[in-house]
Amino acid sequence: MRAIQITRLDGPEAVELVELDEPHDDGKVVIDVHAAGVAFPDALQSRGLYQYKPELPYVPGAEIAGVVRSAPAGAHVVAGDRVAGLTMLFGAMAEVVTLEPERVFALPDAVSFEAGAGILFNDLTVHFALRERGRLRTGETVLVHGAAGGIGTSTLRLAPAFGATRTIAVVSSAEKAQVATAAGATDVVLADGFKDAVKDLTDGRGVDIVVDPVGGDRFTDSLRSLAPGGRLLVVGFTGGEIPTVKVNRLLLNNVDAVGVGWGAWTMTHPGYLAEQWAELEPLLASGAVPAPEPDVYPLERAGEAIASLENRTARGKVVLKVR
Repeated sequence: MRAIQITRLDGPEAVELVELDEPHDDGKVVIDVHAAGVAFPDALQSRGLYQYKPELPYVPGAEIAGVVRSAPAGAHVVAGDRVAGLTMLFGAMAEVVTLEPERVFALPDAVSFEAGAGILFNDLTVHFALRERGRLRTGETVLVHGAAGGIGTSTLRLAPAFGATRTIAVVSSAEKAQVATAAGATDVVLADGFKDAVKDLTDGRGVDIVVDPVGGDRFTDSLRSLAPGGRLLVVGFTGGEIPTVKVNRLLLNNVDAVGVGWGAWTMTHPGYLAEQWAELEPLLASGAVPAPEPDVYPLERAGEAIASLENRTARGKVVLKVR
C-alpha cells in the first residue's frame, strides 16, 4: 500500500511517499482509506516537538474516512460501511488502516470522505470544549482565535448548534476573514486590536466564551475580553508561545481559564467518544451542522499539507485525498 512516512525529525520537508505492507487485521476493523486528516500535532511530531513521540520511522496522521473492508464479529460496523475513524496519534496517512471498533464511526451519506476526514479531531475537540469544559448556554457569545483554521472553523460551525447566538471570529488578514465568514461567523475582527473591537461589538460587556487554540501574547487581552462569569478555553498553542496568567485577573473579574485536553479526557472516560458521536452524527446527517469544506491535497503532497499548518497558511481544515 502507499503511505506517508517520516524517517527523520526534520519537519514537513522530511515527509516521504513510500510503499509499505498492509497491516494485519488482528481482530480490528480494516478500513480502505479514502481521505486522511492533517492536524497541527502532525507538524509538531515531524520535528519531535509533540508530547507524544512515535518511534521512527512512522506514518503520521490521526483521522481517516473510508470504507470498511472487514470487521470483527459483533462490531457496530460491517464490510461496505462508510466510516470515519481515529488513530488518535499516528498511522492515518496510508491506504489501509486497522482500528479498534470504538474508534470507528458511521459516516452520514451526506458527508463526503474528504469532509469526513476533517471532522473528528476538530469537531470532537470543539464539542468537548464547548459542552463539557466551556458549559456553553443558550444565548451566549463565543469568540474564537485562529478562526480561519481547523479548530476555528469547527467552532464557528458548531457553536450555533449548541446554543450560541453570536460568534466573533478573530483573524489575521482579510483573506482569512472571508474563510471565517463562510464558516458562519456573525462578526469578524482582526487580531491586532481585537480586545477593543470586541468591547465595541458587545457594548462593553465582553464575551461569554473565548476559544483559544493560538496562545501567545493574545492571552491577557482574551481574559480582558470576557464578560463576568466568562470562560477562556485553552485549546492549544499554534502561536508557539505558551502564555502565563496572573490569577488575580480571574479573581477580580470572576472569570475562568479552563484547560481543554480532549485526547487525555477520552483516555480516562471510556465510552465518551461514542457519546460525542451520538450527539454530532444526527446534526451532520440532517445538515443542522454543515460538514467542513476542507483544503484538499493529494497524498503525494502530504509534506506541503503539513507545512501549511506549521506556517499558518492553512484555510480551514486540511485533508489528504488518499484514493
